[in-house]
Amino acid sequence: MANIIAVLNPKGGAGKTTISLHLTRALKEYGSVLMVDSDPQGSARDWSEQGGGELFPVVGVDRAGALKSTIQQISDSYDWVVIDGAAKLEEMAAHAVSIADLVIIPVQPSPLDLWACESLVGQIKQRQIITDGIPTAAFQVSRAKKGTSLAKEIRDVVKEYDLPLLDGNIHDRTIFAKSLSEGLTALDIEPNGVASFEVLHLTKQIVRGFE
Repeated sequence: MANIIAVLNPKGGAGKTTISLHLTRALKEYGSVLMVDSDPQGSARDWSEQGGGELFPVVGVDRAGALKSTIQQISDSYDWVVIDGAAKLEEMAAHAVSIADLVIIPVQPSPLDLWACESLVGQIKQRQIITDGIPTAAFQVSRAKKGTSLAKEIRDVVKEYDLPLLDGNIHDRTIFAKSLSEGLTALDIEPNGVASFEVLHLTKQIVRGFE
């Protein structure tokens, strides 16, 4: 049975797809991977088509009622399944939460972005009550601007939700946009670059959590 990770945030522009694609690519070092694009916009599917679908498979499931059943049917064939969540679709998020083992909540480094996640956190905590703490969940700062620091404000707001904040930030780097436009990832273009280091640092934390 696959380890299922959902990357969710009800707010648009939080970097969900960028993190989902890069996380899936990094997890290839730990087994077979599948990415599920649950966003009707289909950005991950467009990315996969641009790259010829060579890095890893991307499956589109943009109907909430089909998300859980589809993943249950195919997850036995993979070690890792990453769900790229859709913005502003609470029903889709609820289905993703119900099937996930771990929910990563990418947020831009702003208390306003964190406060926008209140309903999602509520869904996660309701699910945890009836499933003995599953899924686990954590925030990940994404699209951080170099040279800015809102660490204290972020930590203060995260404490209100009683969910952990993963170590390290994913910065808003040109290489992310460049790689995605080419159907690749930063790990393929600059494997030793700082963007790749950030992604690998995130991935190692996630993998340790499944051990």
